[in-house]
Amino acid sequence: MNKPIFVLNGPNLNLLGQREPAIYGTTTLADIRKRCVTKAKALGFDVEFRQTNFEGELVESVHQARTDACGIIINPAGYTFTSIALLDALKMFDPPKIELHISNVHARESIYHNSLISRVVTAIMIGFGADGYELAIQAMAGMVKRD
Repeated sequence: MNKPIFVLNGPNLNLLGQREPAIYGTTTLADIRKRCVTKAKALGFDVEFRQTNFEGELVESVHQARTDACGIIINPAGYTFTSIALLDALKMFDPPKIELHISNVHARESIYHNSLISRVVTAIMIGFGADGYELAIQAMAGMVKRD
């Protein structure tokens, strides 16, 4: 079997389902995790699914992915726009990387328009709601199999 796909989630995503449901929907992160695991398994992959509110912990997960993952799907949340440390860690990960956002960040306030992370990822998944995670798993599986 392949190395797992790391699905990494940044700050406040632990509150999905409660946090601004008009923007993020009512699906919880636990629901998303289950959907990711099911989708990945159907495609012959395992998933390492993580969430943290701490920047250093997210960076450490990217570091671990360098040896343990076939690809990264990352929803950096607020760190998308602020974290040079996360940007630098992702630069050191050579396999495919997908940046994911539940909402269409470009349809929101201008503070959400400038992703530091976008410049180093393979692809971006934006605005598909919770379904974006399964779409990203599908896309990642295809990228990994092509490599």
